[in-house]
Formats: sequence, structure tokens, C-alpha cells
Amino acid sequence: MAAFQRVDEVSATRRNGSDVLDRLPPQNLEAERGAIGSILYDPDMCDEVALVVRPEDFYSDANRKLFEHVLGMHNDGLRIDSTLLHERLRKSGDLDFIGGVAYLMEVAESVPHAANAVYYAQIVRDKATLRALIHASTEILRDAFDESIEGRQMLSRAEEKIFGILERGGGGGEATPMADVLHAALDRIDARLERGAGIGGISTGYADLDQQTGGLHNSELVILAARPSMGKTALATNIADNVAREGLATLVVSLEMSRLELAERMLCARGRINGHKLRNGFISPGDRRKLVETFAEMSKMPLFIDDAPNRTMTEIAATARRLKRREKLGLVVIDYLQLIEPDNPKDPRQEQVAKIARRLKGLARELSIPVLCLAQLNRQTESSKENIPRLSHLRESGAIEQDADVVMFVHREEYYATNEEDKARLAGEAQIIIAKQRNGPIGDIKLAWLQDYTRFENLAREDYGLGEF
Repeated sequence: MAAFQRVDEVSATRRNGSDVLDRLPPQNLEAERGAIGSILYDPDMCDEVALVVRPEDFYSDANRKLFEHVLGMHNDGLRIDSTLLHERLRKSGDLDFIGGVAYLMEVAESVPHAANAVYYAQIVRDKATLRALIHASTEILRDAFDESIEGRQMLSRAEEKIFGILERGGGGGEATPMADVLHAALDRIDARLERGAGIGGISTGYADLDQQTGGLHNSELVILAARPSMGKTALATNIADNVAREGLATLVVSLEMSRLELAERMLCARGRINGHKLRNGFISPGDRRKLVETFAEMSKMPLFIDDAPNRTMTEIAATARRLKRREKLGLVVIDYLQLIEPDNPKDPRQEQVAKIARRLKGLARELSIPVLCLAQLNRQTESSKENIPRLSHLRESGAIEQDADVVMFVHREEYYATNEEDKARLAGEAQIIIAKQRNGPIGDIKLAWLQDYTRFENLAREDYGLGEF
């Protein structure tokens, strides 16, 4: 009996969905004619309308074709009027397609003036948005009945379709007057001056790095790259810890390490507890006290970890947007770029990485926060004579360098030392190489590397050596 009831419920769902889909899609033919008619009445309105709608926004095939020809005339520098449009339609063979001379005259006489051209265009755009939502919802519904698609993958596809409509935005992109831009720039400068002398962005917790970069700036994509075992994850999580300590919500997307492993490392780094001893289950009573104190301190910080594997950019962006709505999100850290799943696995690998880098930069601009993304370097670093990483060593795509505002490398010469004397001399020294900075100088800084705690520290300024921390 329950089985028959379930079948009836599914049938009812399909029936109701069919009733909705059988309706005429949202459209307003009068507004479509009004938008085109306004341009025919006053050709100067063409630019105004073109900023709001595109040809594909028109529901009527005839109106879409008319608008394409009107835009074509405008782009060719031709004068727009009914007579010239009639001649263009006749020569192209589209006159009968749009309904002949009678329909062309109906459109031309559809408005008494051109004052409402933008209003008509906005109606056309809004109806097109609703149709796009219906189309996306239909595809989502169809995919949802396909049981071969995993639920998680289905959610990712659905969110991508909806956000695709949102990102398209329906035009409306006007240039901003310089006076308005200057006012916004002065507001940002005033905010920096109120903080006093120092950095203009979010502090990383490392004085020399902040002095060189001005901190982490909103809307910037910062790439932190290195070969394996150099400590790039440690530096990134140290920075995340320092930012969250200042009360700014920080999201760490860990595609390589589990949240428990990451939390353990961050506890050791903050509390200066030997991670190797902790993993072996042997720490001193003093370390136990430090562990409890560090736990109490870190549990109050607005630090969030997403360790779901095989994340796509769509899923990462969705997580960041949700956190931005709920918290004062100040930083996103992603570990690491090459582990982000491409939206289309069939694309060539370089194209996949290029798209991911572009979307990372887009996410930083959309949320107006810095995005710190880790990346791997290729083996050419180790084959070079000095083992010094360079921009050309970024793995799999030069687009990473192109889209990033800042590119930094973590380098520890100790790792490449071949004898004990050199290892002892270089022990604990780390070099942060700023190879690209769109809005500042490039250069190198030094940090102390405390391997037992997987922690980076500022160097003492007296001798720039390993004195006080």
C-alpha cells in the first residue's frame, strides 16, 4: 500500500510540475516593442538600451531579430530610422521573418516618445531573468530524476546554474564618473590614516612581510607557492591564525589535510608544542597546560575550516558567500590551487587551471576580501643551480601569475644543503620571496622557521638573525 502511495506522490509531483511548465513563459511583448520603438523614435537611446538588454533577452523571435539589426546599424555608424531599417531587413532576407512592413510600422508607432526607453528595456531584462530561472530550474528538475548523478554533484550543478544567472547580471554596467571614484578612494585613504602609520591592509602577523606588502588587501588574489615540504601550509595557517586572532572571520579551505589534522597542527603552532611528540602521545605536563590554554584561546576565534575533498570553485565560492552573509569574513585561505576540481574535467589541464585562477580573482573582487591561495611549483626549481623559485616555476599555468595581484614563494635553503655544516648554519632560516606585487615593490624578507612547532616567526631586528622572537 505504501508503495502505491509513493507512486501516486511522484505522479502528482510530475503532474504539478508539468502544469507549471505548460504555462506561457514570462514575457512582455509590448515592452519589447516599446524598447525598439523608442530607438527608432530617438536613435540616441540605442546606447542606453544596449546597456540594459541583449538580443537574447527578447522573447519574440521577430523582436530579437529587429534589435539585432538595430544594433548592427548603430555599430556600423549608420543612421537609424524605419526606412533604412526596412531596406536592411529586405537585403538580408529577414523582412518576412519579422512580419513584413506591417509589423515594422507597428513597432515604429508603438511609442509616442522615447522617454521610457530604459524602463521598457528593464522590463524586457527582468522577464528574461525569470525565463532563465525557469530554464535552469527545469534542467535541475530533470537532473534530479537522474539517479546516476550523485547528490553532491547535483547540488554543485544546481548552484552553478543559479549563480550563472546572477553573474550575468543583465547588463546595466555604466561607467562611473571620476568624481565618484575619487570620493570612494579618499574614503579608503581616510580609513587607512585613521589606523595611523603602518600597513593599509589586514596584518599577516609578520612585520617585515606587512611592511613590504602593506598587508593583505581587499579584492586581491595572493598566491603563496613553494615546493613540497617548504612550509607553505604552515605559513598560510599561521597567517589565518593571526588574522582570526584580530577578530576577522577567516575561512580555511583545506583540500589536502583533514580538519582534525589541521586543527592539531594549528594548536601546536600557536602553543609552541612539539608536534612529533604530540603525535606519539608523549608530552610534558607543561605542554599539556599549554595545550589546554591554547585550546581555550583558539576556540573563541572566528576561524572556520572546510575540509571537504574534491571541491570545485562553485562550491568554494558558495561556502565563502554563505560565511560572508553570516560573519564578518575577512580572509579566505585555500590549500591548494592544483587540488581544486575543475568544472569541466574534459578541458586541457592548463585551461582548467587558468579558469580556476580567474574565478579565484573574481571571488576576491566579488566579496571584497583578500583570497590567499597556495600553489605548487614544478620540479624545475630543484633542477636550477641555486634552487631559487621563480614565476616561471608556477606549476601548470602562466595564468596564475597573470591573475594574481601578489605572488610569494617560501624558500628554505636548509632543505637543499648537502652537508651537516651547511645544514646547521642554515637551520631555522626561511626566505619569503615576493616575486610579483601589482601595487608595490618586489623583494625578499626573512623569517624564522620553527620546525618542531610548524611555525614561522618574525626575526629579531638587531642582527636579522635568529636572536629573539
